[in-house]
This record gives sequence, structure tokens and C-alpha cells, in this order.
Amino acid sequence: MSANDIKKTGRTWLTELDLGHFWKSVFWQSIHGLIGAILYGVLSWAFNAFPMPSMDNIIFRPAVVVLIFFGVAYGPWVGFFVGLVGGAIGGGLAGWDFYWNWILGAGFIGFVAGMVWSARANFRSRRSVMRAVCWGVTGTLLGTLFSSLTEIFVKGIHIYTALTGYFVPVVIADTMMIVVLLPILMLLFADIVSRRG
Repeated sequence: MSANDIKKTGRTWLTELDLGHFWKSVFWQSIHGLIGAILYGVLSWAFNAFPMPSMDNIIFRPAVVVLIFFGVAYGPWVGFFVGLVGGAIGGGLAGWDFYWNWILGAGFIGFVAGMVWSARANFRSRRSVMRAVCWGVTGTLLGTLFSSLTEIFVKGIHIYTALTGYFVPVVIADTMMIVVLLPILMLLFADIVSRRG
């Protein structure tokens, strides 16, 4: 829009902005984030009964696939919210202390996984599924690395313990969950969406 057009009509790019669409998008992102956070939190708590053979409060985490899925399906900010709030819900239900570093790490996992998000993604295509798996694993690597390394300052552990006792077991288990369960979840979601029309 040129300066002459603004003088003639009094309209600018700001007046052209469709705020109704923006707020509708924010509303649905919030709803999806809330649903994802509750699912992730409750599933994290449910799988609390299956601890991994490593350090304290490290559990078998199939729920991480829900976290990554919401990031992939609805974007990085929804993924971050699901990880942050869902991690707090899961830890609270389990009766754990507030481990801010692991909760923030879960947020990072969802955010990084959400970087692959595209409104036009076809969840049935091999390419979309592979990209989602790769970004999910990358998010797990970065988020878990953050959480594990901050244990050095939070609990005063040695870097070797942080890497071999926390990082490696969690990344191996989460990667297996992502590779197996994320494609299934994406295909189920695509099927549900196609049936709804």
C-alpha cells in the first residue's frame, strides 16, 4: 500500500489486519495446548509406575510422544506449553518435588519438535512422518541435554553422572518411543481428520 493510497482511503496495513482470525487462532492454540498438557501430564503420571534403571525419578516415558505430537500438529508454542504445563501436572500428580529444569526441558522438547509444524502438513506422507520423527528426536536430545546438565547445579552431581545416568537412558528410551509411536499417532490423527471432513 503506497502513501497516496493511505491519504485517499485512510487505511494502513494495520487496519487491513484480520484480528478476528488472529484471536480465533490464539483461542484454538490455547485449547489444543490445554488438552495436550492434560494428556501429557496424566500419561506421565500413569507411567510413573515404570521407573527406568538409572537415577531417581527417571521413568519410562511413552507420554513424550504426546508432547511431541502436539508440537508437530499445532506448532512450537503449543509444544512448549504442553511440555511446561504437562510436565508440572505429571510431577504434581506423582508427588514429586518441583524439578524446574526437567519441566523446562520438556517445554524445549515440545518447542523444537514444533519447529516442523506446517498447517498444510500431510500426516500420511512418509516425508512428513520422517521429518516429525527427526525433529522429535532432535527436541529430545536438546531438551534432555538441558535438563541433564542442569542437574550438575541443581543436585551437585558430576557431569559423568548427568550424562550417563540421566541423558543417555532418557534419550535412548524416548527415541525408541518416538520412532515407534509417533508415526502411529500421526496416522491415527490423519484418519480422524479425514473422517471429519
